[in-house]
Amino acid sequence: MKILANWLWVGMLAALVGLGGPSMTSPSAAFAQSASDPWTTYKLRLAILARQKGVRPQTVAAYVPGLSVNQTAIRMEATEPGAASSSGTISMISPYLRRHVTPSMISRGQRNYSDHYTSLRRLEQRTGVDSGVLMAIWGHETSYGQVTGTYDLLEALASLGYYGRRRDFFESEFIAALKLIDQGVPRWRMKGSWAGATGYPQFMPSVALRLRADGDGDGFADIWSNELDGLASIAMYLRDAGWKQNVPWGVAVRVPATINRTAIVSRVNAPRCPQVFRRHSRWLTMREWRSLGVSPVGRSLPDSELAFLLEPDGPYSNGYLLTANYRAILDYNCSNFYAMSVGVLADAITRR
Repeated sequence: MKILANWLWVGMLAALVGLGGPSMTSPSAAFAQSASDPWTTYKLRLAILARQKGVRPQTVAAYVPGLSVNQTAIRMEATEPGAASSSGTISMISPYLRRHVTPSMISRGQRNYSDHYTSLRRLEQRTGVDSGVLMAIWGHETSYGQVTGTYDLLEALASLGYYGRRRDFFESEFIAALKLIDQGVPRWRMKGSWAGATGYPQFMPSVALRLRADGDGDGFADIWSNELDGLASIAMYLRDAGWKQNVPWGVAVRVPATINRTAIVSRVNAPRCPQVFRRHSRWLTMREWRSLGVSPVGRSLPDSELAFLLEPDGPYSNGYLLTANYRAILDYNCSNFYAMSVGVLADAITRR
């Protein structure tokens, strides 16, 4: 049976990539001719989808047939929560900040910031994105480049598509990874997390295709080993997500006990990450917040700047007025814990 499966695979792949035999235009055509091995059948599906999406036949032939199932990636996906808890319980952010904005994270961020200061300032001038935030995201995503993931990207993504819980998503990311190879990224560079995030920015392959950037001017955007390219790519992501130049991500504020919280509740139903956005107030200008008695602790925002209130540890605790740039960080990772820790770490690195 295994010999038959291999023979069928070789024959169908040859037809698929144009090496002879009839062409196939749909995955179902391959299924009708495939052997009984489900993994072999699924690889044929991936090969056909990749060709339909424009991946070079040589790339498909070289890298799809030999893929193995990564059971660890499947196990991780199977135990990943499908959605945030809807219990309504307010989780406190302060313990999370203590664990993730540590003296080590701050000091290492400051050293990297100093080492790259000239390039970071140039990048900030070119993109408008706060260089401290770039450094903080790099720190959170990969511990400043130390932990970028060791999973074989093609095998992990193919296996997750095979598992099927989010098949369309992982199949599109698998095809994007093949397209990165088509663009000149070496196969051995294709390493990352079990879920497919890769490089210094921990981009999914589709994001890497769209937004990776050349930060040092050498003509190639290498987010896997070039720190400046990685930082430039993070900047491109945030700019694409709506980053506003010369606007803080947020400011710490004192919230008076007398504030009418019912009057500032947001009535918008967020289509993405509703539990995250449910904790945000409605947008008001800084002038309007001042009129309600909300006062900055330290730096402030321009009177006309729109911001929303987040009290991360619940009412009557510390509060923050957060801008569109906080929302851009949320686009990177839709978690108030993540976005707040990035902002706080960025301020600590640049000593704001």
